[in-house]
Amino acid sequence: MWRRLLALLGVRSAASARLESQADRALIGARAEAATGRQLAKLETRGWAVFHGLSIPGSRVDLDHVIVPPDGRTVIVLDTKAWHAGWYTQLKGGRVHCGTQDRHAQIEAVAGYARRVHAELGMRVTVWPLVVVHGSQVRGPRGEYLEAPVAGGGSVFVLGIERLVPELLHASKSVDGKAACKVAARVEEVLPPHPGSGVR
Repeated sequence: MWRRLLALLGVRSAASARLESQADRALIGARAEAATGRQLAKLETRGWAVFHGLSIPGSRVDLDHVIVPPDGRTVIVLDTKAWHAGWYTQLKGGRVHCGTQDRHAQIEAVAGYARRVHAELGMRVTVWPLVVVHGSQVRGPRGEYLEAPVAGGGSVFVLGIERLVPELLHASKSVDGKAACKVAARVEEVLPPHPGSGVR
């Protein structure tokens, strides 16, 4: 009540400023996730299974998007990021930076999510970790994407939202409807909705 009263009087504390900043970031992130969801909807008409807001049992991890291509051999764990539009996202010394800010810990986290999803699925599928960036332009050595190395081997692909659907369609061209349905059913079985997320 006191915070509301002080806010009405135009008095801001450091704590209230932090809370407002967190709320602003959460809103920006939610809008970016919704925009990613609208792009992914284009894939559903082509036989891709797309899930939003799933969780890993026994953890607080919120999986933004989990995608099953029609090839039935892969699962994509996709994390949406809303980064500074005035800065480039690129590799510096093998680590992902947005402008001067090192964001590689976030990339490593997504790699970890993919490993955990693979373990939960318990299937012979490849699980790809993918990060899609809103705002910041992605600059890689070979174009508008990055292949960021992560600890323990492997890599995470990082690309801008405008490249998401074309790159996914290019990467997965084969179709095995029976296998894809089996994988999608397994995703639904072992990765429940994250508390507070909307419908899948």
